[in-house]
Amino acid sequence: MFRAAICDLKNWQTKPRRKPLVVRGARQVGKTYLIRQFGHECFHNTVELNFERQPELAQLFASKDPNQIIPLIELQYNAAINAGETLLFLDEIQAAPQVFEALRYFFEERPDIHVIAAGSLLEFALAGPSFAVPVGRIEYLYLGPMTFEEFLLAQGKERLVSFIRSFEFPATIPDPLHRQLLDAVRQYLAVGGMPASVSAYTRSASLADTESEKQSILETFAEDFGKYARRADPDRLRKVFTRLPLLIGQRLKYAHIDRDDQARNLAHALSLLCGALVAWRVHHSACNGVPLRAEIKETVFKPLFLDVGLMSSACGLNLLDFTSATDVLQVNQGSVCEQFIGQHLLYGQPSFVRPELFFWIREKPSSNAEVDYAISMGTKIIPVEVKAGKTGTLKSLQVFLKTKAQKIGVRVNSAPPTWHTASYALPKMADQSFELVSIPFYLVGQLRRLLGEKQSGG
Repeated sequence: MFRAAICDLKNWQTKPRRKPLVVRGARQVGKTYLIRQFGHECFHNTVELNFERQPELAQLFASKDPNQIIPLIELQYNAAINAGETLLFLDEIQAAPQVFEALRYFFEERPDIHVIAAGSLLEFALAGPSFAVPVGRIEYLYLGPMTFEEFLLAQGKERLVSFIRSFEFPATIPDPLHRQLLDAVRQYLAVGGMPASVSAYTRSASLADTESEKQSILETFAEDFGKYARRADPDRLRKVFTRLPLLIGQRLKYAHIDRDDQARNLAHALSLLCGALVAWRVHHSACNGVPLRAEIKETVFKPLFLDVGLMSSACGLNLLDFTSATDVLQVNQGSVCEQFIGQHLLYGQPSFVRPELFFWIREKPSSNAEVDYAISMGTKIIPVEVKAGKTGTLKSLQVFLKTKAQKIGVRVNSAPPTWHTASYALPKMADQSFELVSIPFYLVGQLRRLLGEKQSGG
């Protein structure tokens, strides 16, 4: 199945100052498949070492000298490792910390060798005290679940993806095509973007097979927690992991997870899950300027889960729940749609930057306001609301634009796309206007492009 991240790998391949690359992401998002596909397409041969299956292979790196390590690997695998022709893939590297440390020497002494590392539990290991990270000597690529567009490509719907990627304002979308794309969104909300569940759904269109795959993934995550008993109580990790999907879209209070457990213990467990990239904190930012992270409030955040399909399963939802609803925003009070938009905004940033996402809130007596997400483009800060309804109902978005002196707001829902000048519906603001960009769910992957083209006059 095609992953857009392979384009980032190809760019890395040709960089003049290339460092060993570490592909980061939660378990089962497709890291190993992506790297193997990259090796198959772009190199004469790939030499793959798996340190979990064969821990003794770590002994090949004892000297830390790449010029001694490479001949040993060649002997072990009876394969040549040639600069520019061979991809050296170090998989499950979390099982061999000394190998991870040796990556710095490949950068310093053999930068001509293409080296990629990954691991199913690498994120847990990187957060541990025994893992020495060669700062400045490696680079990262972050991989998340398959996007909605990749989901369509997996089903052979290249024309739909081409249409989405070529859409420009002020074009309109014919109603039959609009409905077809919304139906595909409903499928994605149930299936999600984990490669195993997408593959199961694409292969047989069997909801039972797809649900089985998702449940298996959830169980695998839960089983992993037992491997880190020294750093957190596995039962507490499972408890937080199980509760998070039910709390999407809400500001997190640890009492919502377990009112009988201490907040600091639950916070530590959540930090481990976020470190493993299976959950995210969407922090409140004051949004007075960029970067947005400069003004976050650490204690005020909303949780985001790894994948919308896994969230749906954890909440007991299936495809029928989405297809039978008049509007998908009605399902689970809109939290599933907020997860869908959140994970696409999160991983819609450059893959070499650690994903991050923010929201905005103002709490004043009789004047509260909350914007689902806030993103930045250059110096502009753009509020994003996941909401149905008319312009007049977007009070929080309008309050944000007025308070922060911004001109453009985004609404995501099931309606066809529009971009128009709207009048404020706030007191003493009726004579002023703002730009309201309304996009359907299926265009979220193109949001930054559309905003950039419009603002540049394209």
